[in-house]
Amino acid sequence: MTTSMSPAGRLLLERAITVAARRAAAPGSLRFTERQLYYETCRVLRPTPAPVRRIPHSPAPPLRLSRFTEALRGREPAGLLPAPATAVPAIGRAAREPDLHDYGLPRLLICQDRAIARMLLANHVHLEAGCPVLSAEDDLPLDPRLVAALERAGGATVHVLHDASPAGIALPARVREGLGPVPGVRVASLGLVPRHARTLRLVSGRRPGPLPPFGPLPPGLRPAEAEWLAEGRFAEVAAVQPAKLLRAVLRLTRGPRPPRHSVWGDLRELRTAGFLTWPDA
Repeated sequence: MTTSMSPAGRLLLERAITVAARRAAAPGSLRFTERQLYYETCRVLRPTPAPVRRIPHSPAPPLRLSRFTEALRGREPAGLLPAPATAVPAIGRAAREPDLHDYGLPRLLICQDRAIARMLLANHVHLEAGCPVLSAEDDLPLDPRLVAALERAGGATVHVLHDASPAGIALPARVREGLGPVPGVRVASLGLVPRHARTLRLVSGRRPGPLPPFGPLPPGLRPAEAEWLAEGRFAEVAAVQPAKLLRAVLRLTRGPRPPRHSVWGDLRELRTAGFLTWPDA
């Protein structure tokens, strides 16, 4: 049973939420979820001193989620996404173009958390990366037409963004198993894993009571990380700062950048560009 906050404590928390909302939206008026705002508020309440930022550590949250929810009630900071009323629609589930699945799909992003998928879509990651964003909660197993589009692309990659938790770390294998024997399609984990949480100094929680048994861990997981998970520890993708999360997802999903062009290079290319771009004498 939680005790109510004092007026001074509530005022302090409301001020921290205001500062956290401003930071979460920077730069460029980003959209963010309520859980991302909670973790940003934790960083405001307990900032990391510069000398220890490079020391791997995953601290406990300085603020109970229930108290944050109570202080946020009735407030609508700019950039905060509303709670989802419906599930995130699968790509093409209500498509207007009947031939949508006739094309190849070189990459796909599946998020463990429905709210994170909504946040990435709200910030137009799917447009900048040319990569559909789906939710594991709503879109697994994948539509067979979508699987065929991945196979048609040749060398396609399904990226999986998940929490540092037993269920999250098992998600890439679950996606791989659901795809079945699809040649040329690779499933890649973007994280999180426990070492990411410690390196980024993300706030981590601990599940109370006995842990449910979980299956075999990926071979790339270190023994210390397995022990961290066995203690009931977990870290959520929502704990990553929104701007940093967007940069990382874009960098890892949009593939190699096109080469930078110079003026002289463009002029040389015009000679071989065809009759429509080079005037005939």
